[in-house]
Amino acid sequence: MTHEVFNQVPPLAGHDVSDEAALLDGLHREGAGWAEAEVRELGRLAGTERAQEWGRLANEHPPVLRTHDRCGHRIDEVEFHPAWHELMTVAVTHGLHGSAWTDTREGAHVARAAKFYTWRVDAGHGCPVSMTYAAVPALRQSPELAAQYEPLLARPEYDFGLRPPLTKTALLAGMSMTEKQGGSDVRANTTTAAPQPDGTYRLVGHKWFTSAPMCDVFLTLAQAPGGLTCFLVPRVLPDGGLNPLRLMRLKDKLGNRSNASSEVEYDEALAWRVGDEGRGVRTIIEMVNMTRLDCVIGAASGMRLGVTTAAHHAAHRSAFGRPLIDQPLMRNVLADLAIESEAATTTMLRLAGATDRSVRGNESETAFKRLGLAVSKYWICKRWPAHAAEALECLGGNGYVEESGMPRLFRESPLNSIWEGSGNVAALDLLRATLREPQTLEAFFDEVTLAQGADKRLDAAIKETKESFADTSTIEYRARRVAENLALVLQASLLVRHGHPAVADAFCATRLAGDGGGAFGTLPPSLDVAPIIDRATPKVG
Repeated sequence: MTHEVFNQVPPLAGHDVSDEAALLDGLHREGAGWAEAEVRELGRLAGTERAQEWGRLANEHPPVLRTHDRCGHRIDEVEFHPAWHELMTVAVTHGLHGSAWTDTREGAHVARAAKFYTWRVDAGHGCPVSMTYAAVPALRQSPELAAQYEPLLARPEYDFGLRPPLTKTALLAGMSMTEKQGGSDVRANTTTAAPQPDGTYRLVGHKWFTSAPMCDVFLTLAQAPGGLTCFLVPRVLPDGGLNPLRLMRLKDKLGNRSNASSEVEYDEALAWRVGDEGRGVRTIIEMVNMTRLDCVIGAASGMRLGVTTAAHHAAHRSAFGRPLIDQPLMRNVLADLAIESEAATTTMLRLAGATDRSVRGNESETAFKRLGLAVSKYWICKRWPAHAAEALECLGGNGYVEESGMPRLFRESPLNSIWEGSGNVAALDLLRATLREPQTLEAFFDEVTLAQGADKRLDAAIKETKESFADTSTIEYRARRVAENLALVLQASLLVRHGHPAVADAFCATRLAGDGGGAFGTLPPSLDVAPIIDRATPKVG
């Protein structure tokens, strides 16, 4: 033996992932305090080595496409490692998918968001979970279909396998919109939908990105005689035969590797219309908005994982004679990462609360959510990659190796900004909302001005942000800056009203007043970072 191993960091395991003040305070504030025991149960499971191993294995052994069986019959099946099924079972049985839609309790969508945020051991399996959640409001555009499928999409059971959907105990839903020639420009889609005498349609065409092709049903867009239309497409036909959705290949992606994403060709595939012909975008936008909420939740969750991992490492690693967490510059970095994380968490819970109240018919919350979600999708998802990179760097060389889990987190971080509308799409979407639905801008400023008078820096930022809408001739060119400013005043207002005073002060000083640099770890020395770091350091054991 050449040396003794010491000064290495113990695994971050054996703790309650949900033991986070910003999360639990927001859970109660947004009307779902009744779910704390459920969230904590899931948090304790997420903190175990067993659950974390499921996440590792599901990514080390990604899905494999089996297009044909040994006899040459077309099967179009996707094979997963057993760890994937363990992850899915936990997610579905805890109601992370569609269960909030059938839960009549106030705050059901907030509870679901908190659990989705807490179960962060693997991001990939969150894709079919998220799409199943998001499919329900779109499906409700066709009440007959919703009556058949919604109870199965909401049932907390995981029933994997290709069988006729209505014969299964529970279902998962996917989404299939983009095509090779269009990408985000879905109106450029060329897939056709031919109406049949029995009221069904037959789809012919391709999809460049079909998320989670092992799902039971999909919402997709195709050109019907009346224009671009939304359809429900089953993987298996009612008679037990495979619907002709040909899985051409699985995508070889930067991250999200535990999840299958595919290219699909429709060869006279059976489909049922959802909503009216020619209103496909308006119909499926209900699903898109819900998955955008999950993009925000996922980015906030990823930031929390990054900063807690960094803080845990710094608490147990020494350099130059003392623990990293006691060294001034490292404390600056950790505190800055924690500020960003708490701002994201607080915002995502407010949006989940708005979603819950919107579902229950609150028009002002619907208007606020329309704009608040667009700006948060843009900004929080944009912040995650830089946050993940800085958190990884806190671990030094140990963070750069796969065993640390940080490379997987880093590879995952760009996805949420791309999925459901990349940065430009999100920024332009908020401009459209303000022009077509001016009540959304009014509702947004009604929200942020609830904090007016509490912090002069925030008051000035709100005033400046309002004035930025005056010059309409350049507003499209400035759309990203407008989105950023809206997101910052929203986050600041929420922290000033509900956050820890030290976090709120630091956020306003650096994100609004410019008393900080471009990189994380550039906080001014006047701030009190001790409580900020303490809130971010996980309590293990």
